Amino acid sequence: MAKFIMDNLKTYTQHDIDRLVIHREGETKLGEKVAVISSWEELPDTKAKFVLLGIPEDIGVRANGGMAGAASAWRPALTAFLNIQSNRFLGGNEILVLGHFEIDEPGDSSIKALRDKVAEIDDLVYPIIEKITAAGKIPIVIGGGHNNAYPIIKGVSLANKTPIDVLNIDAHADLRGLEGRHSGNGFSYALNENYLDHYFMYGLHQNYNNEAILSQIDNNPKLKAVFFEDILTGRDDNGLFDELGSTAGLEIDLDGIQNILSSAETPSGFAVNEIRKLILSKANKFSYLHICEGATRMLDGRVNQSTAKLIAYLVSDFVKGHISSI
Repeated sequence: MAKFIMDNLKTYTQHDIDRLVIHREGETKLGEKVAVISSWEELPDTKAKFVLLGIPEDIGVRANGGMAGAASAWRPALTAFLNIQSNRFLGGNEILVLGHFEIDEPGDSSIKALRDKVAEIDDLVYPIIEKITAAGKIPIVIGGGHNNAYPIIKGVSLANKTPIDVLNIDAHADLRGLEGRHSGNGFSYALNENYLDHYFMYGLHQNYNNEAILSQIDNNPKLKAVFFEDILTGRDDNGLFDELGSTAGLEIDLDGIQNILSSAETPSGFAVNEIRKLILSKANKFSYLHICEGATRMLDGRVNQSTAKLIAYLVSDFVKGHISSI
């Protein structure tokens, strides 16, 4: 019989963290230094600037016709992150580990049921992001599908009382129609509801964005894209980073990085170190980080545990990039 759970946010205790840390004599791991909270009232006063949160689901991916797997990334990525060395470069007390969302499967597997469920996930996620941002903290969210971009943008926008800019490093624009929520239209909904101001896309693949989406980009002054093929032929970022507003968000879809396990795994994309360099040098421009679509195991049997370590690198780079700019 399938386990039934009610959708909720599971907040972590120190015991939850301790169970994931591999202790070694003479070493201190990030997991021995990160913060936790027992009530929301504690959040504004904690010294940690960054709040780490997981959304382990792939309902939005399946609602977009994709393959399940993105739900597998959160726990291995958290374990990899907590076992990074605490040292002069990153101590760990900069980070609060909040927890993860526990999300029940919908009653059936129809596209409508999946999309209705994604809308429920939206309503679960955005108030938490709003609380984190309103407390003066920076959310770092590990997914999960790219559908979660919408509630993250909504939460940050509501906390700041203004639409925000977003930079999305991705092979796909995710500007599909308002046809019910899924991983391919989070930015469409955010634009439509005026939570997203300017949307910048970096590394789109010409082969995997339909003509309707390309026309949107051409005709909407709020949309700006640099294609991966242009980067390959020597074009720079076309001023994208200079145009970002002060509350901009950073989205990293791991299917834009070559040979990373995901529903849309690609042999051609950014190298890992290109993304690390970008984060380390630009992190201070962003008010949140969302890493999505990666997996450690897919429904079709593919497995790659290195995805977890990659996510840990990207999260630590984001924190270090902010710290170095202070």
